[in-house]
Amino acid sequence: MGSTASRNLEDQHRELNGIEYYDRGRIKGRDGREYDRFAIHTHFIEVGEDQAEIVRRYVLPISRKGDVLSFGAKVMAMCTRNVYTKEQIKPGFWAKLLSPHASETVAGIGMHDPYKLQLAINMVGAPRVVFASVVSAVTKPFGIKGLFYKIVGKGVAGIDGFYYRSSFDRYKDLALVNNENARELCDELEQKTGIPVVLMDANDIDQNQLGKSTDFPLTDDQIQDAMKDNPSGQGDELTPLILIRPLS
Repeated sequence: MGSTASRNLEDQHRELNGIEYYDRGRIKGRDGREYDRFAIHTHFIEVGEDQAEIVRRYVLPISRKGDVLSFGAKVMAMCTRNVYTKEQIKPGFWAKLLSPHASETVAGIGMHDPYKLQLAINMVGAPRVVFASVVSAVTKPFGIKGLFYKIVGKGVAGIDGFYYRSSFDRYKDLALVNNENARELCDELEQKTGIPVVLMDANDIDQNQLGKSTDFPLTDDQIQDAMKDNPSGQGDELTPLILIRPLS
């Protein structure tokens, strides 16, 4: 799933205060500011775990004053129980009809999975999904891509899971949906842990910022610069927490 360019490398592996992490190196932003990034290795986080406890356990032992945290959106979905199982989703007529004609991206399974497409229908309604599918089919031969997700909205684009090639059996039967109250979740997490938080849905194609703490010290552009090369790596590496250390 995705390019090997963003994967963590063995020579990047570090350990401090009992915490395993990967030093993802220093990167310079467009404004000249530099950032060190550390991808923190965690256990497989299950549905209903406490996100604040995760930060206390894995992040605070190695963080410094001035650090900020990129928290993976999928882990937040697991913690807040914003998930669906295949047992909860019953593919209907439109999902079965349209899914074979959908495409799969390098970032993961696309809408060609009928369960995932049915979940999208459940979220935004069949008329919008059918319209988006028709527009996508008509424009794709002309090299126009991404219209399906622009029409159905970011909520559908944030669906992840039902991924038959996942390294974890849990994700083969589970779909995760990005939280709509990202800013509130980030504020609450900062209040409980003391570290500013941005909620990121990142992969090798895009670094989608869902929300950040009210007093987060970096601008949106600076966040994008710090996360430009997807230091979160790939999902099977269990490094959903990125400690960002601004240097100047």
